[in-house]
Amino acid sequence: EEDEFIGFASLPEQVHRKAVRRGFDFSLMVLGDSGLGKSTLINSLFLTDLYKDREIPDTADLVERTLTTVKKQIEIEEKGVKVRLTIVDTPGYNDAVNAEDSWKRVVSYVDQQFQLYYQAESGLNRKNINDTRIHCCLYFISPYGHGLKPLDILVMKKLHHKVNIVPLIAKSDVLTPKEVKRLKTKVLEDIKENDINIYTFPECDSDEDEEFKEQDKALKEAVPFAVIGSNTVVEAGGKKIRGRMYPWGIVEVDNPKHCDFIKLRQMLISTHMQDLKDITSEIHYENYRAESLLSSEVSKSNRERTKLKRDSIANLDKALETEQLLQEKEAEIQRMQEMLAKMQAQLQNNPNSQNGRLGNVR
Repeated sequence: EEDEFIGFASLPEQVHRKAVRRGFDFSLMVLGDSGLGKSTLINSLFLTDLYKDREIPDTADLVERTLTTVKKQIEIEEKGVKVRLTIVDTPGYNDAVNAEDSWKRVVSYVDQQFQLYYQAESGLNRKNINDTRIHCCLYFISPYGHGLKPLDILVMKKLHHKVNIVPLIAKSDVLTPKEVKRLKTKVLEDIKENDINIYTFPECDSDEDEEFKEQDKALKEAVPFAVIGSNTVVEAGGKKIRGRMYPWGIVEVDNPKHCDFIKLRQMLISTHMQDLKDITSEIHYENYRAESLLSSEVSKSNRERTKLKRDSIANLDKALETEQLLQEKEAEIQRMQEMLAKMQAQLQNNPNSQNGRLGNVR
């Protein structure tokens, strides 16, 4: 006889079909100084041209330039799986002389997306919520410095409890392998010294195969990722590759020996996209939601306290009015008692006059 089975073993297939039918949402923010190749890297990651109509500002415009948020949305389909990708670019970041306004606008934008989701979740129609929360922030670090700049530290500390930060060393082809390794070490030291929480890879399950464990270990060791972006196809050895051509040779974007581009794309898309979304939903958004609920409770308590104070003032006025009336009644009664006492005293002092009047009456 064949073993009977209930059928719940097909639940993963049902969830998979439903998820594929609905598609997936993923929002990515790119943050860093101008000229670090943010747009080129995004085009290289997703094999598309998101900035075809982009205008390069003049140097004079950069001085007075303020930060703006540019949202690009595309839909990518691969083997029947659809991903609605939202890229949030921040042109003008740290371009102005006073960069204080830049990080404030970035933090405000992240909070605004949480607020929009919170309002949609609290509304009547909760089935089709448009998730615009930032699931990952690619933070570009300049290769020309010696670690994190003060502004980098400030912005990361403002954002690390709101969004998953993945640090990148931009344009790493300007550095030698030894310089890349030294800069990575210095960046990690700065992150640890300033108590900055960047995205942490989850631990592998014990039942994972050795190949996956080695792959996960390589991804963890690559942080911060040293990346190179290029949309140019060059020919080398009879093969067409994406890279940059220099007088001394060709830097290949897809070569793991030249940069960490492949590892970044693997982490961001192939292996950890869902984990980035889960952390955003279960930790960052829940923290924001708890703060919103607490602030609403405090506001409600303040309103009730104000109402109670107003009611107390009204009751106090009534009590004062009643007290005044009672005092007036007591004063009137006291005057009547004094008059009665005077009359009784007069009668006691002149008893004959009373008898005489009574005798004349008879």
